[in-house]
Amino acid sequence: MNRRTFITGAFVSTAALAVGVNLSTSFTRQEHVQSSHRMLFATLIPIFLDGALPDVATHKEQAINRTLNTIEATINVLPQEQREEITLLLNMLESRFSLLLITGSLTPLILRQPFELIDMLESWRQHFITLLNTAYLGLREVIMASYYASPEHWGRLQYVKPTFVVGDN
Repeated sequence: MNRRTFITGAFVSTAALAVGVNLSTSFTRQEHVQSSHRMLFATLIPIFLDGALPDVATHKEQAINRTLNTIEATINVLPQEQREEITLLLNMLESRFSLLLITGSLTPLILRQPFELIDMLESWRQHFITLLNTAYLGLREVIMASYYASPEHWGRLQYVKPTFVVGDN
């Protein structure tokens, strides 16, 4: 066996293994997928909600957990097409091969530093490819809507729920 055959065989074997791992992880049970999405969202929530989360660590953790629960509920009530799109995006963000294609790095998002995530998201926001703009907006809207859906977070916005007076007519 010559060197060129060995290197080509090693490359093909590695590529086949990577594709096999990506395919096998896409057929996992729904509960596992949802929990892995929780980890991804737990990584992204502090980035999108910088300055909005409480300063006290325990309160911050509780706010993130409530937001994660709300995100799951929000995704579950989305129309089927939108739910499929967000699930596809989340699966891509958790797949190393897809992550390499859309971010240029194999490093999982949960292992990246906050400044790296900020740079990545900002580049998506400003990117000339509309699909990346849509991915940024989709993640942002799901996280922001889920966080501010809770009345306890309205105080920082100085928002007061309107009251309606039912008059006697």
